[in-house]
Amino acid sequence: MTVVSPTVVPRMVQKYQSPVRVYKQPFELVMAAYERRFPTCHLIPMFVDSEVLGESVTDDGSVHTVQRRCKLDVDAPRLLKRIAGVDYVYFSQENTLNKRDRTLHIESHNETFSNRVIIHELCCYSAHPDNEDWTCFEQSASLDIKSFFGFESTVEKIAMKQYASSIKKGKEIIEFYLNQLEEEGITQVPRWSPSLDGPSVAVKPVCATPKIPDQDLPAVPALSDPAPADDGDGLRASSNDSSLNDSTTKDCSRQAENQAENTTAVPEDKLDADYIKRYLGDLTPLQESCLIRLRQWLQESHKGKIPKDEHILRFLRARDFNMDKARETMCQSLTWRKQHQVDHLLETWTSPRVLSDYYTGGWHHHDKEGRPLYILRLGQMDTKGLVRALGEESLLRHVLSINEEGLRRCEENTKVFGRPISCWTCLVDLEGLNMRHLWRPGVKALLRIIEVVEANYPETLGRLLILRAPRVFPVLWTLVSPFIDENTRKKFLIYAGNDYQGPGGLVDYIDKEIIPDFLGGDCMCDVPEGGLVPKSLYRTAEELENDDIRLWTETIYQSASIFKGAPHEVVIEIIDAASVITWDFDVCKGDVVFHIYHSKRAPQPPARKDPPGGPHGSITTPGGNNVQLIDRSWTLGLDYSMVESPLTCREGESVQGSHVTRWPGFYILQWRFHNMPGSSSTNLPRVDDVLASLQVSSHKCKVMYYTEVIGSEDFRGSMTSLESSHSGFSQLSHATSSSNNSQSSSMISR
Repeated sequence: MTVVSPTVVPRMVQKYQSPVRVYKQPFELVMAAYERRFPTCHLIPMFVDSEVLGESVTDDGSVHTVQRRCKLDVDAPRLLKRIAGVDYVYFSQENTLNKRDRTLHIESHNETFSNRVIIHELCCYSAHPDNEDWTCFEQSASLDIKSFFGFESTVEKIAMKQYASSIKKGKEIIEFYLNQLEEEGITQVPRWSPSLDGPSVAVKPVCATPKIPDQDLPAVPALSDPAPADDGDGLRASSNDSSLNDSTTKDCSRQAENQAENTTAVPEDKLDADYIKRYLGDLTPLQESCLIRLRQWLQESHKGKIPKDEHILRFLRARDFNMDKARETMCQSLTWRKQHQVDHLLETWTSPRVLSDYYTGGWHHHDKEGRPLYILRLGQMDTKGLVRALGEESLLRHVLSINEEGLRRCEENTKVFGRPISCWTCLVDLEGLNMRHLWRPGVKALLRIIEVVEANYPETLGRLLILRAPRVFPVLWTLVSPFIDENTRKKFLIYAGNDYQGPGGLVDYIDKEIIPDFLGGDCMCDVPEGGLVPKSLYRTAEELENDDIRLWTETIYQSASIFKGAPHEVVIEIIDAASVITWDFDVCKGDVVFHIYHSKRAPQPPARKDPPGGPHGSITTPGGNNVQLIDRSWTLGLDYSMVESPLTCREGESVQGSHVTRWPGFYILQWRFHNMPGSSSTNLPRVDDVLASLQVSSHKCKVMYYTEVIGSEDFRGSMTSLESSHSGFSQLSHATSSSNNSQSSSMISR
């Protein structure tokens, strides 16, 4: 007997989260405008009608609840409507107005096709937390399409398109009715008071209420405020900007600062819609939602400071606002930054003298759009000499410092010019390029640098102007172009010979006054002229290998692989009973369970199974670093004991924590493969378990970790203020030295 499995229709779930939209009018006046949207609104063509199904008011009149049924004429293809058998779609809406708390909560869901499609929306109007004469608005929604006659994808597109359109018009509609009220002379609605009998009504005051001055600049959430300290992605603010020093930009900067002082900030864990437009640019409602949701995820999974909004947005744009892809690449980049301490690069990196003399690149003012301008005279650079004198690692580190400086300048120019600037322009002069630039190790170094920059600095190049390209350039382009993202390649403009001097050339992108002298302009450029690096500065491969500036090995973090049945363990011997063990780790792949054990006797590493020369104490595994220390003959509770509750850590999470020891001995930190719990009622695996197991290839997990022991003399204050002058842990995550996720409260060792 043949059994035919039913076709499984994939579930399509879309979510939306709005930024905080601010009306510069009191809550009561906004409510008066909101009520004018009912029973129908001519500004919303698909909103046909609504009827009140129920209404209730508390005895003191402070809470007013209304249930409505709304009738919508959805703009869908006629054929789809005929197949569905409906002309209109009905929604249920419940409004709860709390006049005492000055809030309006709106909850809506669809009645039509509720067994096939679930639409759920939550909205909230509330008084501004810092300015009682302003009103905030937020909304969130979810769309879950179970099935729809085989037209699931079509329904999803129609729903998202119409919802995005209604979001965009929402604020315009409220502002329309606010203007209507003002034209009618209604500029004030009294607040609710227990002494008033009945609901508040609109009145015409004898004297008009003074208007709040209209500020052009919105408030900046605290997490995005520039600060001298590290913000987790290396985007630091600095007062130094040699390229912006003319009187016009100074006036713009002073004006921006004066306006910013008069703004009122929204809660620091939220984003203001006006702030997004001012500092990040024009985004569609769905793009705003992606930014906010990814930001919220980072706040939850990466405890403490998170990357700045501009940096998050770059990764979203690079992945066409695909949340999953952007989150994956960004987590990889954040791990890379933390592992190699890139956030401190501008403060710790000092260019060697040979780079200062022979690296033919530097910053030079800005282009016509206000983007920082970087000039690279590649044709005059002795790439072979630089690689032989410095090695790939120093060149890579220098290029990374250039990118970090570019991020800083973008942030500074955003303030100065009063508009979002998130990328820079690069001008590459190829005059002098010849076959010696195609030296194989030099090309290899260039490709590696491109790969690192593409992965960690997406959407930072606004335009690349390539001037005076010689005949050999197509050969170089053929080698490097496959490593450059397609969207980045579209930003390249290539000029041969002197074509850049004519119409459509350099003057279209750069002001004539700042065109460098070596390109026929009148502006002096500080970029070194380069030349051949003296062979006396060349270094041997052994010297470069032993140099103390290697980017890939200079890290306080270690990597480990965890397999099913093969945990990774680290032993820490404690002499001083009052010591503090701290840890900081990232789960790079898979889900793990973190344990801490204590034993009075030292664990003996297993017999070496790898070839001579392998790591002491390691065992043979499918790959990666994996060490097991707890002997299989040991009994939990007898030979060793658990001193912290197990902590399940998900892929992408960053965990920090600490443990105060009470007894000397040996503490074992263990990362174990997380097995999904099976169903207790059946031996058959659950669908969720199977899907989860498929996400971890070969049952392998990977963590990157750092541990440190702080002596009792260095321990100051409570667990929430652990500090150590030698602690890389506290430097990397000062604000989260005690994470709730890591069971960091003090527990006594036994």
